[in-house]
Amino acid sequence: MRLLDRYLLRELLTPLAYCLGGFLIFWISFDLFNELPELQERKLHTLDVLGYCAAMTPGFLVLVLPIALLLALLYTLTNHARHNEITAMRAAGVSLWRVCVPYFIVGLAASAVLFGLNEFCVPRSTDWADRILTRYVQKSGDAEAKNEFRNFGFTNTRGRRAWFMSEYHVKNSEMIKPQVNWNLPDGSSRRLYADNAVRTNGVWTFFNVAEYSQADASAPLVPSLQTNELALPEFDETPAQIQSEIKISGYLSLGGTGKADIPLADILAYLRLHPDLSGKTSSWLLTKFHGRLAAPLECFIVVLIAIPFGAASGRRNLFVGVAGSIFICFIFFVIQSFSLAFGSGGLLPPWLAAWLPDMIFGAVGLFLMMRMR
Repeated sequence: MRLLDRYLLRELLTPLAYCLGGFLIFWISFDLFNELPELQERKLHTLDVLGYCAAMTPGFLVLVLPIALLLALLYTLTNHARHNEITAMRAAGVSLWRVCVPYFIVGLAASAVLFGLNEFCVPRSTDWADRILTRYVQKSGDAEAKNEFRNFGFTNTRGRRAWFMSEYHVKNSEMIKPQVNWNLPDGSSRRLYADNAVRTNGVWTFFNVAEYSQADASAPLVPSLQTNELALPEFDETPAQIQSEIKISGYLSLGGTGKADIPLADILAYLRLHPDLSGKTSSWLLTKFHGRLAAPLECFIVVLIAIPFGAASGRRNLFVGVAGSIFICFIFFVIQSFSLAFGSGGLLPPWLAAWLPDMIFGAVGLFLMMRMR
């Protein structure tokens, strides 16, 4: 049976490589054509443009991998069906499920690759692309130009601390004129003012510090401490959590709901600061979280859908696979867009909104495979 598996894999991986290569060339060319005026305005050289294309490739690959896998599977299975190869395998006593084992393995491997690209490669490659784009000419709205955030504040509801600072420098995690307010279990509160603060060896250290205490909300502030340097290890907010606060606040201001485009690490860091999140913000963020987990499974769902569509017996034109892939992708993305929008708006539970398209198409694929003869 290993010989059969190698044959089926070879027949699938060849068109998959062609589909991926074709889609990537088309997507990169289309993107370059649209961004050519911007690249010229940024005064990028030829090597810079090539590096920019390489940096954007993981993001494009995430978009085209499920589509390329679907198209390659439909093409391969339709070709096997036209030559009655699947019928011959089943007549030899090999069940349809056993024939499809190599395809399921490819689907699982593609899901793992998609998850790895989405979580680890795409965020880094996006930062790399931004650095290339702003190498010679920077604009006020560039991500690389946003190293300094002015009048920035956030609240750690878990630690009952509110932070505010005149400036926050992302690269060296330095705060200028920080102010921290926090409550103690006995009902009193503290307020800390400093000239600046940096995180060293996992501890926030404040310089030129003045601390005040307040017995209750109606009591006046009383000076309790003044020192040149103060390390507070109990302040466990990390630079990663602060950056997640900055990123997700930016996403919220944009109001994007259509894609699960926030890395899980940023979502989890934000949720650690806001464990009691509720309302539309909670629905929006949890929909993103579950959508991020559900997205890689699309490659496995593609296999379940493609097998009954492509492996049906009969002599059919190979373009049936192309037409079928376009139709399936269109229906899937329509359902996914509506589902994520409903989840972000609180009309559906976040987990259901994210997993609903996979559940629907997975159930349809299993049902159609059970009915195949």
